[in-house]
Amino acid sequence: MITIIAKCTAKKDAVDDLLELALELVKISRKEEGNVSYDFYGDLASPEKFTFIECWKDSAAIEAHNATPHFNHFVEKAGQLFAGPLDISLFRKLT
Repeated sequence: MITIIAKCTAKKDAVDDLLELALELVKISRKEEGNVSYDFYGDLASPEKFTFIECWKDSAAIEAHNATPHFNHFVEKAGQLFAGPLDISLFRKLT
């Protein structure tokens, strides 16, 4: 199993737009073959900061996800809403 943690910050005037896009991405991605979980968190102290935490069966499932129309739509639209680059890390579960 592979866990992806992706942190992002929305431009202050784009928080609602990013939230709408992200919630749609999460809803559809949870239905994908190979997805174990897909969650989206908002920072309590900074409303423009968000974190995706995704668990996938394997790297093939991640590759398939990255090729989906809904993921590519999110990437295309969300890029202009970010205040800076995403911070993306991949982890493997040890226990």
